[in-house]
Amino acid sequence: MKIVDRKFTEENKKEILEAIKNGKIFIYPTDTIYGIGGDATNADSVKKIREIKQRDIKPFSVIAPSMKWIEDNCFLNENSKEQLKKLPGPYTFFLNLKNKKCVSEEVNPLNNSVGIRIPKHWFADFVKESGVPFITTSVNLSGKSFMTKLEDLNNEIKNSVDYIIYEGENAGKESEKIDLR
Repeated sequence: MKIVDRKFTEENKKEILEAIKNGKIFIYPTDTIYGIGGDATNADSVKKIREIKQRDIKPFSVIAPSMKWIEDNCFLNENSKEQLKKLPGPYTFFLNLKNKKCVSEEVNPLNNSVGIRIPKHWFADFVKESGVPFITTSVNLSGKSFMTKLEDLNNEIKNSVDYIIYEGENAGKESEKIDLR
């Protein structure tokens, strides 16, 4: 596990992008709270995140790499198109997928929908550049309080991730959830 900051992340962009594409697991900052994630198209990465969080089959949300990705992979109507204008921002929109292969089946084993985010945060630029959707879920064991600072981080989680991109305390709140299905 490597603890890094924004400067390291930006100076080592190639390493970080390769790590994303190679299925590494990250703790990373967003515009709301710290997230834990990895490549949402990689079933092994998604399974590992599920194991780390001790989470059952409850679906995960993803950071979309772009609005075009959302348009290409999700069913949209006039209302959802209007709502999506709020992005980037502190929202998770639940949409039905028209392309089931755009994320691993492990993201949502229950049905054909997914929560979509594009945070208003510099880390979203790395997701965009990677070109793949990125799992986004709170950093915690399922049902427990989420991480606000490194000292809060459960040691089991800390020792199970590859990178922690840390910006100091983030005592924000979870994104607003809006169902557009």
